[in-house]
This record gives sequence, C-alpha cells and structure tokens, in this order.
Amino acid sequence: MSEDKVLLGGHVSAAGGLYKTIENASRIGARTIQIFGSSPRQWKVREHSEGDVVRFKSAWGDSQVESVFLHAPYLANIATPSRELLKKSEEVLTGHLRITETIGARGLIFHIGSTQGTTKEKAFDIVIGTMKKILESVPGKSLLIIENSAGGGKSMGSSLEEVARIIDELNTERVAVCFDTAHAFEAGMIERYTPETVDDLAKKIRSTVTLARLVALHINDSKTVFNSHHDRHENIGEGYIGLEG
Repeated sequence: MSEDKVLLGGHVSAAGGLYKTIENASRIGARTIQIFGSSPRQWKVREHSEGDVVRFKSAWGDSQVESVFLHAPYLANIATPSRELLKKSEEVLTGHLRITETIGARGLIFHIGSTQGTTKEKAFDIVIGTMKKILESVPGKSLLIIENSAGGGKSMGSSLEEVARIIDELNTERVAVCFDTAHAFEAGMIERYTPETVDDLAKKIRSTVTLARLVALHINDSKTVFNSHHDRHENIGEGYIGLEG
C-alpha cells in the first residue's frame, strides 16, 4: 500500500459462493475487500473447486476491486505451548493460506494468539517456527499478515515492537502487517486519534514494522474503553474512539 494510494473497502460475505464476494463488493463500491476463504469457526478447511476459482477470478477481473485479503479463523493460536492446539492451528492457517494463493489474493490476515501458560520468550520461538513451516508449505507470493491484538488473555502482538521482532527474525518478504485501530486503542497503544497522535503513530510504525510492511488497515471503533484489553468492535463513530477519531 503506497502512501499516495489507499483503497477503501470492507469485509464482505462469501455466502452462496466465492464469486458472490465480488458482487457484494460492487454493491458498496469497494476497491479492496476482506473475505473468509472457508468457515472462520471450524478447524476443517473447505477447498474450492477449480470451477469456483475460475468463476471468482472472472468476476474479480470484471470489477473495480483491486485487491483481496483473506482473514483466518479465530480458532487458530500459534503462540500456544499445547502441541495439539498448535498442530491444528498450523494446519488451518496453512489451508487458508493455500486458498489465498490459489485465488490470487494479497494475503491472509491472522491473529497470533495467546501464550497460554508459557513464557513470552518461548512463545516467540513457537510463533516464528510455526510461521516458517506455514510459508514453506504454501510456496508463492501470498503474504502472512499479522494483525495487532487488543492484548487481552496474554495475547501476543499487542505492541508494534512485538510484531516487528517476529518480522525481523523471519526475514522474509512474505510477512506483513494489518493495523487495527480498535485493537491499538484497546491495547493502550494510542488513546486519542488526533492529527498529532496519528503522526506520532506513523513515525512509530516507520521505526518498527515499517510502512513497506503495512498492507492493510482495519478501521474500527471500540465498544470498550482505552487500555481495556478487551477486543470488542463497534460501528465507526458509535464507540469510544468516536467519529472525529
């Protein structure tokens, strides 16, 4: 995402078929969209037929949509010390990244997850090792995109420094960042969105994850107060960030 070209869009439904996402995008005039490639509430990943993929790409090619992102299931946790949960998380993220690559989407946005009883240092090793495996399993151009978290429940990725450390240690062009405004507010990263504080935030992004890695923004309001560590989105202008923010 270059600084002089920011595409506006939203998350759209894939109900009725993958190609329906493009129809739904056109209804709202979206230039970029986020979709679920398979159910976000199941471990099983539903693969799409060749015909489904062709129909989706044809609809996309005839639309004004310039980029497509997928969002991973919320079940995944690649910071956990549990071998069983880690294995399932690796498999489901690999499956969704494979869909991302197959349909030609930009990348898969995901939440790192919670340390759940291990130390932060050990969790970093788990996260980095698992992301390497996922990327190796799905060769290509599709990105693994880390979304910053609200910081609740010992979740990782609530600070730009944590996300930057993962990116630096992986040292691959296939890892990027999605910045969520509500999560940053809820994590205590930024209390008020004013021209001055956003400018300071931009400087911090440049010095940590870098703007080159910032490929998507989730613009959400928050149902919970600043530094609450509770991940609760609200419609824009109806939460604690407010319309001016």
